[in-house]
Amino acid sequence: MSIQTRIVEYSDGTTQFKGYLAWDDSINGPRPGVLIAHTWAGRSDHEGEKARKLAELGYVGFAIDMYGEGKLGTGVEECSAMMQPLLADRATLQQRINLALDTARQLPEVDTHRIAAMGFCFGGLCVLDLARSGADLQGVVSFHGLFTAPGNTEGNKISAKVLCLHGYDDPLVPAQSIIDLGDELTTAGADWQIHAYGGTVHAFTRPDANDPDFGAVYNPSADRRSWQSLLNFLAEIFA
Repeated sequence: MSIQTRIVEYSDGTTQFKGYLAWDDSINGPRPGVLIAHTWAGRSDHEGEKARKLAELGYVGFAIDMYGEGKLGTGVEECSAMMQPLLADRATLQQRINLALDTARQLPEVDTHRIAAMGFCFGGLCVLDLARSGADLQGVVSFHGLFTAPGNTEGNKISAKVLCLHGYDDPLVPAQSIIDLGDELTTAGADWQIHAYGGTVHAFTRPDANDPDFGAVYNPSADRRSWQSLLNFLAEIFA
């Protein structure tokens, strides 16, 4: 096994994006690809590590860039300032993540008929919006993602299977949001699952998360369980 990585640049004409690709070059031919959407901080080594872990399992991991130029933020104010414009303009958010999907389809390492997307926090919302937009891919997985409906996808059918991995006590996504999302996905005809972990708040997959006042704390059990759920889901949708 030899895990290779490279930066993949793509553009919407006005903004240049920098994704991070990881694959095992001992495997011949195209294989299933998994997009990885980042937290509000931008594409970091957290997403890069997940791309490499997926590559070790025989997938192609593609950590995408939703902000452009590989922009990274530090601190609540800076990260919020980068994220808010896309939360306020979900059509642009959807356009950007669909562009990342189209880019992945053109990569020689990726099987164009077997693609999924996963995302963390803000990235969880991004991959849910990818599914809501009606994109043609096998599945999406949200890790402690935001569930708020975009307001511009009513009436769309969701063909991608959906898995949401959620901290039940996440103060950013109250329990009513779980019910609302389930109703939304059912109306859209989706094949969906929501796994809620008790005693678990936001950012439970992040070992560096330790801010109880903000409601973001690492939970090793939920981290381990959610990763196993991801692997089970990928095995199912790519079978």
